[in-house]
Parts: sequence; structure tokens; C-alpha cells
Amino acid sequence: MHAPRHHRTAAIAGLGVLALALAACSGSGGSTSAAPSGSTSTSSAIPSGTSPSSSPTPTDTVGIPEGASPFSGRPGGAAKPVLVVKFDNTPNAQPHTGLKSADIVYVEEVEFGLTRIAAVFSSTQPRTVGPIRSARISDVDLLAQFGRPAFAYSGAQHKMRPVLANASIYDVSGDKGPAGYYRDPRRKAPYNFFGTPSRLLARAPKASVSKDIGFVFSLQPPAGGRAAKSVTAAYPSSQAKFVWNARAHAFDVLLNKRPARATEGGTQRATTVVIQYVRQHDSGFGDKFGGKTPMLETVGTGQGWVLRDGKAYAITWTRSAATSGTTFTGTDGQLVPFAAGQIWVVLVNNKTKAVIA
Repeated sequence: MHAPRHHRTAAIAGLGVLALALAACSGSGGSTSAAPSGSTSTSSAIPSGTSPSSSPTPTDTVGIPEGASPFSGRPGGAAKPVLVVKFDNTPNAQPHTGLKSADIVYVEEVEFGLTRIAAVFSSTQPRTVGPIRSARISDVDLLAQFGRPAFAYSGAQHKMRPVLANASIYDVSGDKGPAGYYRDPRRKAPYNFFGTPSRLLARAPKASVSKDIGFVFSLQPPAGGRAAKSVTAAYPSSQAKFVWNARAHAFDVLLNKRPARATEGGTQRATTVVIQYVRQHDSGFGDKFGGKTPMLETVGTGQGWVLRDGKAYAITWTRSAATSGTTFTGTDGQLVPFAAGQIWVVLVNNKTKAVIA
């Protein structure tokens, strides 16, 4: 069973609105070829009424300050509507617009070994987002943990539409109407499709609000771990790399071997990076060019890494059902807390290895 909720709000004197939680959690180091031992994940959900073999119980459960986001620990993000946006992630998509405001950024493999991004917005809704692209089958399970969020995407193939119609989302896609979308004349199609979050959320007035999805936060990194200047996740035709920037106290993001530029200026940065190894197989869906869409199994259990504060912690992730959140436990069985800020979750085929340097 999914571990008990740990986001009990508390007023923490002297810490203002920064996220607090499990200051005493720890993890152990890993190898340079970053595949923790036993890195095979399973797609089958853990049966109801059972628990992971090492039940995560934090040594110091403080919770995050009242009003902070359960997605990122950012101030003022509690109980706000959730909008998930699909972004293109090819070099032609650069620079991304609005991505800096996301609480969580998921990287997903799609056809031909390329990747796309599913960005979760709640704490802050930027003025505009894009370029926006189409949905994939893996989004259905991934988004179910957020309740019923608004889901913005450019469209989907006809075979996928019945699946999306039954998914736990409010469909505010381009397929459902043009309200909230526009074409940027400065960009070439299909990289010119953009959206206005305020208008997209207006189409889903009952969208679910931010809630606990298993993340815990702490101001200080847990004990243990190993030094990590960078981590690289390579896909057949894409790459996501994160380089520790001590001055910014965050990881600089590089996508497809280039700095991940932002329309607002500068580049994307992550305070916490999660490398989540998942089972991957042919979904039965594909594109018009003959590409096969992989299914990324985010329900079940598997191995991975949590990186924060220039350190890497080997973890086991567990998610009992699509409607449950995901917990990340260290080798000592304790929940590994994230640093407050933007979280990047990189979904990686468990047959490959990310490289930590």
C-alpha cells in the first residue's frame, strides 16, 4: 500500500515559507553507471492491503509549512487548481515558454526514441505556455495521481481519443476547441501552438487542486548519498542532462545536448532531479510515420536516483495504483526528501542506465 501521507502542515518558526520535512532521512551511494542493483521495475500494481518490503517511516515528520505546494514545496501553492501541459522537446521547441513556472516536469520517451515533456502547473500559472504538442498513452496513468487535472495538449490520434475520454482528466485540448490556444507567428508549425493557462483552466472550473502525491521536502539534504556533479539520461534520439550549479544551488538543465533555454530569459533549472527507471514496452499505439509509441509503466515499483544539493541517493520508487502517489525510499527504508523548488522526474527505460559523474 502507498505509504501514509506525510504532508502535515505546520508553522515552522524562523523558516518562513520554505519547505521542511525529513531532515534525518538518508540514502547510500551508487556506481558511476547509475543503475542501482535490482533495477528491474514491475508494471503490476501492488495488491491492496500490502506494503513495500521496507515500509518507509521518516525519523522526523515535520511536514511542509502551511500554504506550500505538495508538488514542489513552493510557497503559496497549496490547494490550487492543477493544469498539466504537454510540451514539445525537440531542438525546434527551444526556447520553452512558461516551463520555468512548473512545479513538476516529467520527461517521457515517445516514438523513435524522442522525448516530450508533461509539465504540472499549480503554484503559479504563467501568462503563456508552449510549444504544446499531443498526448500519449503513458499520460493516462501518470496524470491519474493528481485527481482530475485540466490537461492541455494539441490533440491526439483517433485511436487514442476514447482512452482519453475515459481518463481521469478534464480535457481542455485543441481537439475539444480553440479557446485558450493561439498560433505564434514567430515560430514555424508545428512548434507554434501555444496556450494561455488562465483561459485553459477556465474551461475546467472543477479541476482538481494540488494534493499530496507522495513527495516530501527538507531544507537540508539527508545524510549519505554520493557526490554528483551531473547526471545524464540518454534516449535513442534524445538526451536530458543536469549539471550541478553550486552558485545557483540548483541543477542546470540541458535538453538534447543544449542548454534548455527559456523565453523569459536564462535557462531551466531543477532543485531536485529524479531518475525513475520504469518498465517500457510497445503500447500498440503509433504515429502516421510508423513510429511505435512506448508505454511507460509508472505504477508498480522500481529503482532510481534522487539528486539534490549536488548529491545522489539510490532509491526505490513505489506506486500502488494509478490513483496513488509515488514514494521514494532510500536504501535504509526511509523516505528521501526533495529540495523545495522545481522537480524534474526523468522516466528512463529500466533496460538502460543514466550516468552520474
